[in-house]
Amino acid sequence: MVKDYLEIGQIVSTHGIKGEVRLNPWCDSPEFVKKFKTLYRDDKGEASFKVLACRPHGNVAVLKLEGVDTIEAAQKLKNTILYMKRSDVNLPKGKWFVSELIGCDVLDFDDNSVCYGIIKDVESYAANDVWYIETPDGKEVLIPAIKDVVIECDVAQNKAFIRPLRGLFDED
Repeated sequence: MVKDYLEIGQIVSTHGIKGEVRLNPWCDSPEFVKKFKTLYRDDKGEASFKVLACRPHGNVAVLKLEGVDTIEAAQKLKNTILYMKRSDVNLPKGKWFVSELIGCDVLDFDDNSVCYGIIKDVESYAANDVWYIETPDGKEVLIPAIKDVVIECDVAQNKAFIRPLRGLFDED
């Protein structure tokens, strides 16, 4: 499902004494966070922070947010989830945000009447992502999110089309 505001990460701690915060990014990398001039405190875009500076620091992004000038102010933001505005990013064709995949119906590309289940979770690994599919009978099936299996995704229509590898959805 396409959302206007997507979770980009969570503030996990302060950094230094001048109000910087450490953001654990829930996106591809801390480098991705640098694209944003504004981040939001809610999924409706009603409360925002202007991003004055952002730099990767290991596996986190260190942010300087407007109005957060002391370590005390930064500490109050600990555990805050920050959101990005989807329209601030242009994804290449064939790419999608993981959070938009969650809840998509997984259909057979060659026979759309066959529904394998719903995407419940996505895990990223070095080789490829893995989709956790809940089948209509409540079983969990893991499928590799590789180009030979995932043929097309239409998150606007809440659908993902696959050609499953032999044996993935066979009964035991």
